[in-house]
Amino acid sequence: MKNLTSTELIDKLESDKNAFILDVRSEEEHEESHIPNSQLLNIRDPQLFMDGLQNMDKSKNYYVYCHSGVRSVQACQIMKTFGFENLYNLLGGISEWTGSKE
Repeated sequence: MKNLTSTELIDKLESDKNAFILDVRSEEEHEESHIPNSQLLNIRDPQLFMDGLQNMDKSKNYYVYCHSGVRSVQACQIMKTFGFENLYNLLGGISEWTGSKE
């Protein structure tokens, strides 16, 4: 797992054709605001989270975020045990995100 600042993440997303943006917050948080094109998989629902990981393409580059960066680090650690290799954590979460939001 590599930590990225908001600026670094924006730069990566502009050129990464294999990007998958993963929001690990709750549905309510995601509805409030989220990074465009991100997919939601709530880490606080362990069964849903584990089931969701089973169906994900391990060859993608995963850019993971939450509100402040704590849950996304946990998500990356879990994903690593599932065999995901290309993991990037947004430092400070969406609260530090300077790009556009939906």
